[in-house]
Amino acid sequence: MKQESITRLLSLHKPDPDIPGGVWKRASVLALFIPKKSGNELLFTRRTDNVLDHKGQVSFPGGAVEPDDLSMEFAALREAYEEVGLKPEVIKVLGRSLDLFTTSGWWITPVVGWCDNLNELFPNPTEVSRIFSIPVKWLVDPENWEIRTYNHNGIIRTNVIFYRLYDGEMLWGITAQLVHDLLGKLGLMK
Repeated sequence: MKQESITRLLSLHKPDPDIPGGVWKRASVLALFIPKKSGNELLFTRRTDNVLDHKGQVSFPGGAVEPDDLSMEFAALREAYEEVGLKPEVIKVLGRSLDLFTTSGWWITPVVGWCDNLNELFPNPTEVSRIFSIPVKWLVDPENWEIRTYNHNGIIRTNVIFYRLYDGEMLWGITAQLVHDLLGKLGLMK
């Protein structure tokens, strides 16, 4: 899929979600498409065990929106630079995907980007233990994921997406849902 097609499909979605009641902590993440000869890939990180939330889990670069962030796009680019050294000037922002509200109180806005010339990335050792990418073709293949019930500390969550291991990494939960929402919006999910 080309960046122009992604931009067109994302423009059909106006980011004006029905906001559930409650108090929400805002977060913005960067779903970054990287074109490769074999097809597009999405950039991911594995969080360290030093972070407060989601220790050791696979995620998109991103995090909490700061009061002086000018927009969700600004926040996602700032966080990606802080976490992995991704220079904002090499990213073309294509739009936004669907906002997600988590049971832990986060309102996550996925900002979708494209990068033809990925600079060398450096993980911030306090936040990121690994930087990697996964081919979109692999992510959309239904043989590579399933929906399960998940029990965490006695709290049961249904309809949780779990991917098979990819290069030793487990993509699941909120980030997997963000991937499905985005790739579904782009008409790529089978």
